[in-house]
Order: sequence, then structure tokens, then C-alpha cells
Amino acid sequence: MKNYLQKLCLSALLLLTAHAYSQAPKLNSLLSAAPTIFLDFDGQTVQNPAWQSGLQFTCAPSTMNAAQITEIFNRVSEDYRPFSVNITTDSTVYFLAPVLQRVRMIVTPTSAWMPNVGGVTYVNCFTWGSETPGFVFEDKLAYAPKYIGECCTHESGHAVGLSHQSRYDSNCNLLEPYHSGTGTGQTSWAPVMGNSYYKNMTGWSDGPTPYDCSQFQDNLTIITTMNGFTYRPDDYTSTKNETTTVVNPVSFNIQGIISTPNDKDAFKLTVSQTGQYHFQADPYSINAGNDGADLDIMLSLYDNNGNLIRLYNPLETMSINVDTTLNAGTYYLQISGAGNNNTSNYGSLGSYTFLGFKGALAIHSVTLSGANEKNQHKLNWEVIADEPLSSQQLEVSTNGYAFQPLAVLNGTARNYSYSPAQNGTYFYRVKTNSVISQSKYSNIVVLKATGGKLFEVSTFVQDAITVTASEGFNYNLYDANARLITSGKMQKGSGAVNVQNLPKGMYILQMMNDNYKQTERIIKQ
Repeated sequence: MKNYLQKLCLSALLLLTAHAYSQAPKLNSLLSAAPTIFLDFDGQTVQNPAWQSGLQFTCAPSTMNAAQITEIFNRVSEDYRPFSVNITTDSTVYFLAPVLQRVRMIVTPTSAWMPNVGGVTYVNCFTWGSETPGFVFEDKLAYAPKYIGECCTHESGHAVGLSHQSRYDSNCNLLEPYHSGTGTGQTSWAPVMGNSYYKNMTGWSDGPTPYDCSQFQDNLTIITTMNGFTYRPDDYTSTKNETTTVVNPVSFNIQGIISTPNDKDAFKLTVSQTGQYHFQADPYSINAGNDGADLDIMLSLYDNNGNLIRLYNPLETMSINVDTTLNAGTYYLQISGAGNNNTSNYGSLGSYTFLGFKGALAIHSVTLSGANEKNQHKLNWEVIADEPLSSQQLEVSTNGYAFQPLAVLNGTARNYSYSPAQNGTYFYRVKTNSVISQSKYSNIVVLKATGGKLFEVSTFVQDAITVTASEGFNYNLYDANARLITSGKMQKGSGAVNVQNLPKGMYILQMMNDNYKQTERIIKQ
């Protein structure tokens, strides 16, 4: 996975710019900040005593296109949103940054010189002043923007002083050197300094390292005390008095940032007469379903005296959607980061959009239910709305946050059935659209597809993984940190993958041919 090195600061450096083939768009997350993390997609020739014994070597440009680079940049920028540091793809901005407050992260498919890792960086090199770059190997990360973005944050996290985060049991036995997180769906969580590839809500944490279960690593304190920068200035006060930011009682749309676990952004709303109000708070995300969001939002409603009226903190989603009736009077609305069933509010940080308007949504509720009957997924939903629906879209996901359209339906449809093509767990939701251009999502329903598999695999193994296949296939075996261990081919029938010399633990076996792909978790006992 994302390995790291700890060595003494080395001073001499030659870093030569190669031809820019990837044509990376020039992007900046906070141009006013001098400290800089440069995501370099353009290819580099590197000569540095910290790498390959000081011998010169060339890293090919990234194969990512402009849209993919932008997604990677956005993911990393949101991770660093709480801090006064600029994430950039522009080399000119990088060279203008202070030498003791900058690092270059080279995103490249040139990885043979550092096998079996997704990236590599020296701890604390951000402040060395020696131009020692870090590396993110896109070919080892399936050329996937999500994985590459996670690795860029992880490796630059090493550069600003962080070690890995691990998981232990109650007896202080090391379970995972790279903590792989917990949960499913959009609130699934993993520390970005662990193994964050397969969870949605990833970010900074305060947890143990591989060195000892009692050695907790406070990411936020390390980042903001060891690198010459701290948090961004607070954008909105938390106080509920005459200094509180006033919002328009008819409609408002606010952009804000929750930068610390204790940050709370308060807004003052004065209602002249009793009426219905709609409030919606969404974290920054890459795609629908809060894909890539770091901030799980909590909304608190207070009266004029600062007494709490209602707390809105749904555990299954990171957003807030509220329709309520308010009597005439003055109210305070407060946005903050929340914990959920998978993590505390420590790393629930990032940017958000908060909007409100007088009146309620035309679509009040969409309630989805489902059942698996002989591997046919039958979905039904109820809609309560004041206006007719113009259209509906049934969406499906295999991870609970990255959804794809499954079927586009007319406004009167209330059920849908089909048989999934592959085995696995499926997440469903319905997006409804009213004739007055308002939309609302249903709850998420989880169903399993239990039809026959192309590959039958032994889950708990000792010396070999036994596979029975109805067709020939290729396979890759990864460890729990996404490092490729071995690959090969098998013919139709029964075969085995030798794991006799591997340590006990969890592994990932990926099997594929031209028409099918299947992934299984393997436990070596």
C-alpha cells in the first residue's frame, strides 16, 4: 500500500522538469497561503540522494486526463481544507512557495524501482528544504482517481509529519498495521493514514500507530504545529448574540468550512410570521451520495435565548434535510461536524453548503423498501408530495456511496424488479423529480444477490486457496493493504493459489475474464 520511510534530512538535490505530457489543469485550493503541496502530474527527472542512491531516474507523466486530475485535486484539497496550506497542480506556484514549506508529490506510472507499494514519502520532508519529493504510483492504484487521491493525501500526510495508523484489539494485539476502517455506505470511515481506499468518509484521526497501541497520534496537532502553518481563520462565529451572522428570512445560501472538532458556525434567522421552512446542509462531495465527503454535518436549532429546540444528526447520511414549521421569533441555526456509528467528530471536518428558504419542498418524503425473492430484487416505494412527479430514477451502488442509474421511470411508477447480473451486495435509492424542478432522494435499501458464482472460492485457508471455475480466468492476489503479492492464470475446473509462505491475515483475491469479474476476501489461518 502507501509505504513510508523515516530517514535523516538529506540536503543535496537535483530535480529536473520533464516534458509535460499530461497537460494538467492549473488548480489551487488556497492561493493566498504560502505553504504548498504540489501534485505533479507532468513527469519529472529526479536526482536526489534520498532516492535510488542519488542516481538520476525519470518518472513518466501521469496518464490521467484533465477531468481525472481535477477529481484527484478536489479530493486532496478537501482533505486539507481545514488548514492554511495550498494544494496546487501548478509548478510556478510551487516554486514561489517558501523552500521550508513545500513538497512535490509526483504522480506517475513509473513504479518498478519501488515495487509493491502505492506510494512512498519521507516523514517530515515538507520542512527539510531539500526538494525531496514523494511519489504516488498510479499503476499500482488501478489508475483510479479515488485511490490516487487517497494515496496523495496519505503520502503528503507523511511529508507533514504523520506515521501510519493501526488497529489493535482490546488486549493490545496488532490486528492491522494499516487501519482499514469500519462501516458501509456514505458514512463508512477509515483514517487516511491507514488504508482508506475502500471507505467513503476518510480523513485525519487520533489513534494508535504500528509501534504501540498506547502511542496515539494526534494528526491535527502534528499538522498544525510542525510545519509552519495552522488552521484557516474561523469563517463564522459560534456565538449566539448580536455578533452572529444574520441570514435572509426568505432564502439564503451559505458556503462555510468546519476546520476543527470544536468549530461551530452559527446563523441568526428572524421569522416575522409562522410558516414552513426548508433547511438543507450538504458537505462538499465529488459525486452524488456524498462521494468523497469528509464532513458529517449536524444542525442544531436554538431559540432566541440559546435554548436547544431540536438536533438534526441522521446517522445514515452526512447531509441534513429538514422541513419544519417555525413560529414568529428569532432563531439560531448552528452547523458543526458530527460523529456517527463509525467514528467520532475528530476528523469530521471540511467545507459545506447551507441553504434555507421559506416554504417546504414539494416532495415531502420518499420511502423505499425491497426484498430478495429467488435472487430477483423487488423494490417498492411510496411518495408523499404536493406536486406531481415529472420523472424518477432508480440508482444502484456496490459500495453504498457511488451510485449509478439503473432505470429511468415515469412519475407514476412505484415499483421495479430485476435480477442482478453478479453476486454481491447492492445498495438502492430512488431520486424523484417534481414538475416544479425540485428533487428528493429516498432512503437507501441494501439487498444481497445470492445467485450462482462463476468462481467458487475457499474463504478460510491454510496452505492454498482452492478455486473451482466454470471458465478460465486470470487472478491477482493482494494483501490487506492493496499490495500485489502474486498473479497468474487458471483453467476451467479446480485449481489452487499457493499461500503457504504468507503470514496469517486477510487477503484479497481478484478473479476476472473477458465477461466477468469477482473479488473475494480470504482469511489465512
